[in-house]
Amino acid sequence: MNEWLKKLVSQITNLWAKWTLVQKLVLAGLIVAVIIGIAVIFSLSASPTMVPLIDTPIVDEDVRDKIIVRLNEENVRTSVSAGGIISVPDDVTARRMRAILIREDLIPQSIDPWSIFDIERWTITDFERNVNKRRAIIEEVRQHIKALDDVDDASVVVNIPERTLFSEDQNPVSASVVLYPKPGSDIATNRKKVEGIQKVLKFAVEGLQDENITIADSNGTVLNDFQGMAEWDRLTRIEKEQKLIAQLEAQYRAKILNALQQIYGIDRVRDLNLKIDMDMSDKQVQTRDYLPTVVRPDNPETPYDDSEIVQSVTLSSETSTTRWQGTGFNPEGPAGVEGQTAPAYKDMSNLYGLSEQSIVKTNELVGQRDTSEVVSPSMGRRTVSVNIDGLWLKKRDENGNFIVTNGSIEREYRTISESELQAATKAVQDAIGYNRARGDSVSVLNIQFDRTVQFEKEDAAYLQKRQTEQTILFSLAALAVILVAFIVYRMITRELERRRRLKEEELLRKHQMEREKTLWEAEQAGMEVSMSVEERKRLELQENAINMAKEHPEDVALLIRTWLMEE
Repeated sequence: MNEWLKKLVSQITNLWAKWTLVQKLVLAGLIVAVIIGIAVIFSLSASPTMVPLIDTPIVDEDVRDKIIVRLNEENVRTSVSAGGIISVPDDVTARRMRAILIREDLIPQSIDPWSIFDIERWTITDFERNVNKRRAIIEEVRQHIKALDDVDDASVVVNIPERTLFSEDQNPVSASVVLYPKPGSDIATNRKKVEGIQKVLKFAVEGLQDENITIADSNGTVLNDFQGMAEWDRLTRIEKEQKLIAQLEAQYRAKILNALQQIYGIDRVRDLNLKIDMDMSDKQVQTRDYLPTVVRPDNPETPYDDSEIVQSVTLSSETSTTRWQGTGFNPEGPAGVEGQTAPAYKDMSNLYGLSEQSIVKTNELVGQRDTSEVVSPSMGRRTVSVNIDGLWLKKRDENGNFIVTNGSIEREYRTISESELQAATKAVQDAIGYNRARGDSVSVLNIQFDRTVQFEKEDAAYLQKRQTEQTILFSLAALAVILVAFIVYRMITRELERRRRLKEEELLRKHQMEREKTLWEAEQAGMEVSMSVEERKRLELQENAINMAKEHPEDVALLIRTWLMEE
């Protein structure tokens, strides 16, 4: 085998040496092209396949952008072809996203709802075709519902009756769905999700109406009984309305308390009761206003108003005048026949008179404006009650100390003046938008708070502080007395010690004088005096000290001063 390889390599080497440069370049180009082709084939085979979300192309760019944005919110990778077909990674994702798009009405109106179901067509018999069609619809609907994130499994039954000749004999199409929600899902209480499943059924089954659809959970509770949930919806709406009112009351309460507490202090403004009445019913109000006609508008360049405004404009005018003069003869017809003259005119018979009638008709144009609006909700009556405490002033004596009686500080209560209460009332009225015609009520009162516990704590703290100060003062006084006694004692002891030392020095000096006197007397008498070694040494030290004091008086003084300080 090795010899064959060596032989093959030598042949290729010899052949390569015989080839020209052009042949070598052609071979290299073929090898590079083969490598690139293999890489392209592998890349194409490794790329994931995309499944169309909807087989029908979506031409409307706005609708297509909305669908793509909704898919991006679900973290679904999408691709759009040149023809407008949106593709997703796999069939499961396609079914799940189709269900979401149907639930949120994002399927274009021009697309046939049946195009979202991949239903296989059978051409055997009409009966088998209908049965297979119904089975395919049920399976597709079940897969769509099961693809939802909130549904673990689903059971779907669709009843499509045969068509009859007369419409009154035709049984309606009905559908029943049993959902098995995933743990932690809110589909049983989320009305929007249940309506989405109901829309999926209506798109999937032709002729299916809302009243013929039943969606229940695994416990048998009907989830799409929206008529039966009307009372629950009403209670939910009332709860939301009460929550909205509570939020408004909290906002107004915080606003008023913050304003008053910054003026009077947090401790003096505590209680604030606020009640807001709101009408949550929908009301349609139509208003007609009659407006005057502006003949000439105001010229903004003039400093005065030169506009001309009239109440109405005369479009047309008609005047009619009738004048009659003569006798009031009224014929009554032939003899024996009662005439047709009214009794009122009979009294004027055979009279001479003058009658004149004038009628003026004017067509006036009056401007008007009709306004129609729906009012909901509307703010109603507002009532506010707030209590502000007065000032408690602590009494002081002539020295500026608090006056204490029976273990408590004497205090004086000072009420708020009427002008301040009126100013506070005005501030509260402006804060809530006071309207007397609406029945609003604002009460700002000055009621004394019960501060017994607070005063007891303050009195105890003050008395404890005074006791502490007295204790410290007495301690300092005792310490000062002890310090003075110690200083006096030290001075007395030093004085006694100084006197004792002076006395000893005096004794030594006397002894020395007596000894020197004795020695001098002995020398004068010619007696030989014998001195001990200690006395001789002592005399030598004394002579040396005297000589040093004479030679270095400053050093000796410093030495003596040091001895005195040590003593």
